[in-house]
Amino acid sequence: MPARSSPPSAQVPELSTAQFRVHGLDCAEEASLIRRNLGGATGIRQLGFDVLRGKMTVAFDPAGTDEATIAQAVSALGLECRPWAEPAAGQSFLRRRGGDLLLLGGGIALALGLTQQAVQSGDWFAALDHRIQDPGEYRLAIVCFLVAIVSTASQFAPKGIRALVGLRPEMNALVLVSTIGAGVLGEWAEGATLSFLFVLAGRLEGWSVERARREVGGLVASAPQHASVVEGETERRVAVDLVSVGSLVRVRPGESIPCDGTVESGTSGVNEAVLTGEAVPAPKAPGDAVFAGSFNGDGVLDIRTTKPVDDTRLARIVRMVEESQHRRAPAERYVDRFAQFYTPIMFAVAVLVAAGPPLLLGASFETWFYRGMLVLLISCPCALVISTPVAIAAATASATRRGLLIKGGAYLEEAARVQAIAFDKTGVLTLGEPGVDGIEPLGAREEREVLARMAGVEHYSEHPLAQAIVRHAREQGVEPAAADDFHALHGKGASAVVSGERFWIGNARMLRDQGVFDDTAASAALREALDSGDRTVVVCGRGEEPWAIARLSDSIRPDAREAIARLRALKIGHIAVLSGDNAATARRVGSALGIEDVRANLLPEDKTSVVRELREQYGSVAMVGDGINDAEALIAASLGVGVGGRGTDIALESADAILMAPRIQLLPDLIATGRRALRIIRQNVFLALAFKALFLVLAAQDLATLWLAVAADMGATILVVFNGLRLLRTDSDA
Repeated sequence: MPARSSPPSAQVPELSTAQFRVHGLDCAEEASLIRRNLGGATGIRQLGFDVLRGKMTVAFDPAGTDEATIAQAVSALGLECRPWAEPAAGQSFLRRRGGDLLLLGGGIALALGLTQQAVQSGDWFAALDHRIQDPGEYRLAIVCFLVAIVSTASQFAPKGIRALVGLRPEMNALVLVSTIGAGVLGEWAEGATLSFLFVLAGRLEGWSVERARREVGGLVASAPQHASVVEGETERRVAVDLVSVGSLVRVRPGESIPCDGTVESGTSGVNEAVLTGEAVPAPKAPGDAVFAGSFNGDGVLDIRTTKPVDDTRLARIVRMVEESQHRRAPAERYVDRFAQFYTPIMFAVAVLVAAGPPLLLGASFETWFYRGMLVLLISCPCALVISTPVAIAAATASATRRGLLIKGGAYLEEAARVQAIAFDKTGVLTLGEPGVDGIEPLGAREEREVLARMAGVEHYSEHPLAQAIVRHAREQGVEPAAADDFHALHGKGASAVVSGERFWIGNARMLRDQGVFDDTAASAALREALDSGDRTVVVCGRGEEPWAIARLSDSIRPDAREAIARLRALKIGHIAVLSGDNAATARRVGSALGIEDVRANLLPEDKTSVVRELREQYGSVAMVGDGINDAEALIAASLGVGVGGRGTDIALESADAILMAPRIQLLPDLIATGRRALRIIRQNVFLALAFKALFLVLAAQDLATLWLAVAADMGATILVVFNGLRLLRTDSDA
């Protein structure tokens, strides 16, 4: 059946994307408010929110709306909105502190009113619950309470009125109705206290979210804005985004490195903690790579830039951190879905409580209206909705600070569930910097002749074994032969044309592909070399003719043994080593680390098959790799973990989490962080629901009051926020 096509006149509009800074976007409630009002507006196709950074992303059709219209629509909701690219505008003192002054004035007025009412009634302990029957007797107290209500309610009444007009039950509307209802019932003290506590709790919540926002912002604001570019004998300061690839940049002691590049002259220690979490300065000399955001130590470095500012390692990390805020955890999505049904149901329950007994049983309207307002206040899901995103944002911020980049809450939650881990060998469990132990020419060939051809083929490869051969050739004073038409054959080796002839270099699979194995003496020597010993063996040849055998060895990472021990202490059920190397070499690494499941001679698709097999057996499986040949297995795993440092870009892009430095000790930290975050999320959900259940019981027993209800709800919100912020600390801090 032929594929259906759109009518010629039907065109899919090209969407534009804009980002905005929304002042007042402090919890999911404001995000829901914007979504409800803008979600169906003309031209708007998609809305995204990063509450922790106060950021809104909008995909829209330029034919239907524009950025200015979107900003005006959000501002009309009582939230200040401006383009994200614009710097935060300076605000006057009244603009910044006006709300705090009104809150302070309301608090003073409330205290004066309570004092006058207590003195007048002679009961200091019952002042909050005292219903004023004779307004003339408590005229001064009522004036104070009115001042307190007006000064505090002015900060949430506009939102509450919009919500009521739109028939949307949300916290601002609930508190506004309850405050007015308290006044109607003569509960002036309770209404003023309710309004004051609601605004105070909002201030505390905003402060706690701002603290998390600063933590996240501090992680991605490390690169300098200017660079010193050297041109001949002159040096000039320019904006970093104007520095072109190939420029020579001078970095003085104590300055931040502005671009990725290679050191041309100078030596220094460079602190790369912002990228790797490792605070010990790394020594840098000519030829070494340096990265934007790192801090130079006590030497002057001249750096030749290798990447534009928007493609540096730090820039990619910043993009990944920003994108991670939109990959929501399953727990977060579940809570949001729950809140969508929970809030309207509880609103209906409150209406039934307020109107049912008076209409059906002739009960007191005042009593049951009051209880209905209690149910409204207690049912607000703010604490429940914010419980998960705050915990996830704090956990990912803390992890990034330690050198762990987690690309979203979904992957943080997956890390908590991991039951089995598969490791690539070279560059992950080993240093990935093998050395050549020897070259054995076959036939009557000279070692330097075959070494030049081997290095020529491997010159274009980024595989650690290839780089080791090129390095060995140069150490022997042999320059790689000129080569072209290079082809990497993942899991086998590589080939290239040298001096007009195609040469290949690779493992046993490459030899079989070339038809090398026959009954010759050379083939017997090859079989013996490939099947014995614990070193990595590669062979170079032309056509069906082998030219030389190279033996290489690699050292196990110093922290690998301790990392494996920590993973076992975390009750990881199964650990495996997956390698494209020969069985003897792979078994040597596995034996040294106490890993029994060692799979060798694997092609990339074989690694993927093993990962899928482990998933069927153990459920959640993490794959840890750093090479192009690991990318498919990383995607197939429940949690793909890329290893930074020498890791290839495609492996890091395929991964769900990244160890930004090649330190395997970070992997147990990733698992522990995920489990700790999931534990705190569960605590937060339990606390939010427990507070509501407790006060619903108290309301049923006629033991709760309006001001206690709002104190409980806002108290629960603040409690879960601060509980989530505990994740900003590392385990050593806890």
